[in-house]
Amino acid sequence: MKKIIMAAGENSQTILLGILVIICIIIVLNMISFFYKKYKNSHFNKNDLTNQIFDEDQSQLYVLVRTKDFKVLFISSRFQEVFHIAKERIVVDVQVLKEMVEESVYRDFMKKYQSWNQENSFKYSFKMKDVDQWFVLTVSAIENGKYHLFAFYDHSEDVLKEKDYLKKLIELSKKEVIRTAGNERLNRLSHYYLDRYSNDLHLFKDVFNCDLISQFKHFQDIGVLEIITCGATHGYFPILYVNEKTVKAQIAVGVQTYKRYFGRQPRGIWLPECGYVPEADKYLKEFGIEYVITESHGILYADPTPVYGTFAPIVSPEGVVAFGRDIESSRQVWSSINGYPGDFNYREFYRDIGYEADYDYIKPYIAHNGVRVHTGIKYYRITGKTEQKDYYDVQWAKDSAEKQAGHFLDCRTKQIANLAPCMDKPPIILCPYDAELYGHWWYEGPYWLYILFKKIYYDDCNFKLITPSEYIDKYPEIQVASPCRSSWGANGYSEVWLNHSNDYVHKHLHVAGDRMCELANLYPDSKGWQKKALNQCARELLLAQSSDWLFI
Repeated sequence: MKKIIMAAGENSQTILLGILVIICIIIVLNMISFFYKKYKNSHFNKNDLTNQIFDEDQSQLYVLVRTKDFKVLFISSRFQEVFHIAKERIVVDVQVLKEMVEESVYRDFMKKYQSWNQENSFKYSFKMKDVDQWFVLTVSAIENGKYHLFAFYDHSEDVLKEKDYLKKLIELSKKEVIRTAGNERLNRLSHYYLDRYSNDLHLFKDVFNCDLISQFKHFQDIGVLEIITCGATHGYFPILYVNEKTVKAQIAVGVQTYKRYFGRQPRGIWLPECGYVPEADKYLKEFGIEYVITESHGILYADPTPVYGTFAPIVSPEGVVAFGRDIESSRQVWSSINGYPGDFNYREFYRDIGYEADYDYIKPYIAHNGVRVHTGIKYYRITGKTEQKDYYDVQWAKDSAEKQAGHFLDCRTKQIANLAPCMDKPPIILCPYDAELYGHWWYEGPYWLYILFKKIYYDDCNFKLITPSEYIDKYPEIQVASPCRSSWGANGYSEVWLNHSNDYVHKHLHVAGDRMCELANLYPDSKGWQKKALNQCARELLLAQSSDWLFI
């Protein structure tokens, strides 16, 4: 009996132990199931983030969030390895940033963050405490503002390049102040450049927070500036359209890039080289482009002939509005014979100390391979059509710019006074110029613009400044006509980009475009390295399509 009781006791212990093991297994399985579901449900949709927060190819990503279940998470990883957090539990926590930056930076961030409309992504450049690195912070509103995600990436390399460039110029300017001490006029110019570059660095670093794009975005957001997009790499549509998909890609990437940096849809596009072809209209419409800018004869030779010439826009049968460049105002600025930039008091572009100073002296400030290049320090004015150049005088140049701004204003006033009685709506004078003209080729160009805008604001004149979008909204009744194939190249068509010196290039560009389309169709769902390789192919093709390669 005793043996039976002992056996029964052992069996009970065995059964109890077995029950405990089973309970433990059930608990473990439930925990595994709980965490699996939690992980599965918390997976971010990669497509939600790609276009709004950062580039997929950005090697380092920093994500900053606070959730109900966790404290602040500060994650540094590659895109594919971003920690998975349930998006419905993410809330904004700007206090996290306060711990990482100086108080003045945080106050500036909060001022701009609180005025953010939360309809588009918000970007802000900042520098961490005690770390000599700059970051771009993005606050992304996803799913109609239900939650936010902070993300920021290091762009210190770009910032350092820009800062180093200015610091080098300041260093060179200081040397020039010493070198030119024996020449009063040159020394005065050396001091001018030193002050100019020192102020540029201060503005870039301390005022603009090393983020120039945001400054332009600010003026667009408050409604005093309209920024339009362009073809991705300035590919020339009238030749590229042999394969229309390459034109589509130029437009698509141009629009995507614009939206990434300005947080809105562009309404207009600068057609590369003002090159218009009707085959591009359907892709412009597909990507939400409302208007284009064409060369004058693109409007004047439209079918049917526009009633008001270039002084009112037309709309193509596809629904794309086209504005034409005004001939008279363009000639006053662009003409190589009597255009404003040729004034003898203006700075001579081609006389630069990068080419004229002693080689050993200038070597640290030119190209790394020792090739002489422009430094931006130029001591001579145009003077005349002669090799003998006089020293540049800043005040003389300003005097010329002010006089010419007044002349331009008077000419537009008379032009509009003559046109207005002949039209049933106010004429528009469209004055498009290359941005590089202002400050680069025409050093005094930005000052000329500044004086012109002041005169328009303060002086009596019969017109107001307006953007193309504002004109369309205010005067929506537009004549339907098909713009003429055109460009603003020499003689108005395509001979600059298609002639005996460069025609061999196009067969290769067309073959490469066809091949890129084939690859995209062969691998529509590519991932990982395959997708990276395809993206690199697309980048190389877009770069090769740039219109500048064909005439430099």
